[in-house]
Parts: sequence; C-alpha cells; structure tokens
Amino acid sequence: MKKRLYQSMIELGNGKTSSAALKRFAQSAISRKLIPGFINAYKIELGDIKRPSGEYTSLHDFFTRSLKVDARPIADAGLVSPVDGRLEIHGAIQGDSQFMVKGIEYSLAELLGSKQSAKRYLDGQYAILYLSPADYHRIHSPADGGVVKQYMLGEKSYPVNRLGLTYGKSPISGTTPHGRVLVVKVGAMYVNSIELKEFGKEWKKGQEVAYFSFGSTVALFFEGEHLQFDAKIHDGDRVKVGEPLAYMV
Repeated sequence: MKKRLYQSMIELGNGKTSSAALKRFAQSAISRKLIPGFINAYKIELGDIKRPSGEYTSLHDFFTRSLKVDARPIADAGLVSPVDGRLEIHGAIQGDSQFMVKGIEYSLAELLGSKQSAKRYLDGQYAILYLSPADYHRIHSPADGGVVKQYMLGEKSYPVNRLGLTYGKSPISGTTPHGRVLVVKVGAMYVNSIELKEFGKEWKKGQEVAYFSFGSTVALFFEGEHLQFDAKIHDGDRVKVGEPLAYMV
C-alpha cells in the first residue's frame, strides 16, 4: 500500500486534476516527512547520494537527487546505459515494430513524432529501460558524440497519443562512433516532467544531460545492424549508468 502511494506521487496518476494535486504535494515542504518511509519502503542505498537524506526539502527533491562524483564509473568500451533501471526489452527494429512504454504501444513514428525520422532506424536495434520510483532519475549520455537534434514533442511537452493519454516525450538524436543513436525520454502524464540539463552540440559519454522531474522510461534506438548488445545483459536485468550496454561488431 505504501509503495503504491509513493509511486503515485512520483509517476503521478491518470487524471489531470489528481496529477496536479500530487505534484504540488510531492514538491511541498510537508512531503519531506515521507522521505524516511520512502527510503525504507524501497530499500534505497544512501551511500552514493550527494547529500545526507535529512537535507532534502521535499519528496520530489529527494526523487531528483544527484549522486557523488564517481559513484557511477563509466565503461571505456562501447555504448553504456544512460540510466539506472531495468532493461524491459531489447532487440531488432522492424517496419511494424511496436514499443511498449508505460503500458501503451507506440510505433517508432509516434515516439519520434515523424515518419521520416523513423525510417533512419528501421533494421536497427532498440532497448527500453524503466526507472522505478527507487531509482536514481538523472540521465547521462550513452556515448561520445555530436547532438543532431534535441526537442520536446507537443505543446509544453504534452503530446497526445492515439489512445488519448498524454506523456511528455523528449527525443535526442546524436551521431557517435557507433552510428546514429536516439534517446527518447518519456515522462509523466499532464506535467512538464523532463528537465534538460545540457544544450551543447558535443556530449561526452557519461555526461549528465537531463533528469526526470516525474515519471520515467527511456527508449534507445540505434541505427543500422552493426551493433551487438552485451551478452551478459538480458531482458529483466537491472543496469546502472555507465555499465556496458552494446558494442560495434
């Protein structure tokens, strides 16, 4: 029961009014009293966080916490995980592929907001990563590379999909030594839930580039057939920022 309550305040609900109310409460000073219970319910490891848990001003402040420098070592080889989370599913992209994000199926064109953009990634690879309420919610670059395009979908990042649900989506397209890589951040309903941190044209692997204010799923799309996922990683496994995810073959 407690976990469902905490989750509703982090991922928000299915109603616009209730989501707004939950958002206000999670960002209020009174929600600070829930932080110890949140930590205990999810068994959150405190050794890596930047500030002592008692210094956070609200539940939301703790949810968007930063980590200590070098808490997440960045692997030298290949592409790395941009987030802490669970690898929901990964595999090859086909013309009729549908991608399950937050319980809703999207085509690649719907996720990107453009059929033309989607064509580039046909016959490529993809991975869907889910961040639980307990996870570190900051997003890092999976590789060195140049940013081609970074944008929000929809007015105030509230695009409406074909089922009428509204999720904020923020795709980032970049060129890397591994080919074109697309990072799609999918936030909570009804609120501007993705905060961009980096607007430069060159990113370094492991660099923090954004964070989830509420919600959180990250979809990765890789161009071409020349990428192979790390053999040690399987659907359902947990990964952390900087851990190896895929390599060129």
